[in-house]
Amino acid sequence: MLAQSIIILVVTFIIFLLMGVPISIGIAVSSILTALASVDWSVITTTAAQRCFSGIDSFALLAIPFFTLAGNIMNKGGIARRLIGLAKLIGGKLPGALAQVNVIASMFFGSISGSSIAATVAIGGVMTPLEEEEHYDSAFSAAVNISAAPTGILIPPSGPLILYSLVSGGTSIAALFMGGYIPGILMGLSVMIVAFIIAKKKGYTSKEHFTGSETLHIILDAIPSVFLAVIIMGGILLGIFTPTEAAAIAVVYSLILAACYKEIKLKDLPKIFADTLLSSAVVLFLIAASSIMSWVMAYTGIPKAISMAILNISDNPIVLMLAMNVVLLFVGTFMDLTPAVLIFTPIFLPIATSLGIHPVHFGIMMIFNLGIGNMTPPVGSCLFVGCSVAKVTIERVARYLVWFFLAEVIALMLVTYIPALTLWLPKVTGALIG
Repeated sequence: MLAQSIIILVVTFIIFLLMGVPISIGIAVSSILTALASVDWSVITTTAAQRCFSGIDSFALLAIPFFTLAGNIMNKGGIARRLIGLAKLIGGKLPGALAQVNVIASMFFGSISGSSIAATVAIGGVMTPLEEEEHYDSAFSAAVNISAAPTGILIPPSGPLILYSLVSGGTSIAALFMGGYIPGILMGLSVMIVAFIIAKKKGYTSKEHFTGSETLHIILDAIPSVFLAVIIMGGILLGIFTPTEAAAIAVVYSLILAACYKEIKLKDLPKIFADTLLSSAVVLFLIAASSIMSWVMAYTGIPKAISMAILNISDNPIVLMLAMNVVLLFVGTFMDLTPAVLIFTPIFLPIATSLGIHPVHFGIMMIFNLGIGNMTPPVGSCLFVGCSVAKVTIERVARYLVWFFLAEVIALMLVTYIPALTLWLPKVTGALIG
């Protein structure tokens, strides 16, 4: 029965993907077809409905639409432009200064929006015209923007980390948030190093110069935006509010800032709310559909069988962690991050814990890995959005993107094999005990 279940689940799911069926529908239908091989139809319909409801019946999940709304408000409310100004102060003297600014600004924006796609649009939309004025290769500019955007899903707040917490059985969100800072910064630094080398070869020099008064104005203008990250993480770590409450506070704070900056009008809000509703509904429906697959896999014993197969490859933890990374990198190129987290966490987390890997460490490693998939074809969301923003073809961007991809994989290996990069900060801040 096990072999039959695996074949039905995998084959039908792949067929649905190739047919272009929405992934949530493909997950649900392939799971139901798999269950039909061993479970009565009346039981399946009742259980599937219950699993869909229980899968999204979580207070913590409310943080995802709230953080999405906050990111959309920031995108339209002038916050991205102010963060770019601050980034210019930090990276404006380096070769390829505007590319470096793009990376730093993406890291800043990610730290208060938690969305890689929002960062791609918001930062790329501002930086692309500036880089064109300085005669940067548009394909290079797009590659930098695409590669830097995934830092937003590691540097908190992060919707994928909240999702991983729920799927993993309640891993501390505060510990995951704190654990994402150093790997997120490391991802950004890997992009900056490659951008530095390419810019040096192409002769992209810096022309940025700020007077003392301009520097002070930029800092003061950016402080309210940056302070949002302080409020969110400070409140969570001090136990003042939960991550979901922090997300709601982020929305209110973003609205206040947008009103102060006078860059969002009342008539703009319905579209912002509608965009948030649409993207949140997609994510929640994916979670509901994946809950059916989780039940079917648990019932048929698929995760345990896959775990045993991987553990039989070797008894060396280094080899097994490398194998998991290779599989996740492959998965990330063909599957969006949300369903990948929902499907593969129950499979790989037991393997990781059996190797002595902390769930926080594994969660960051997994999100880092799948985040790289955001910049690779055929389903990389940041790739397509970034190319659209810069108005360049994927073929032109690919020759630069491959170097950024390799740099991020090296950073991933560091995060994988040096647990302290993930666990040190949560332990120091008290978010992780032991």
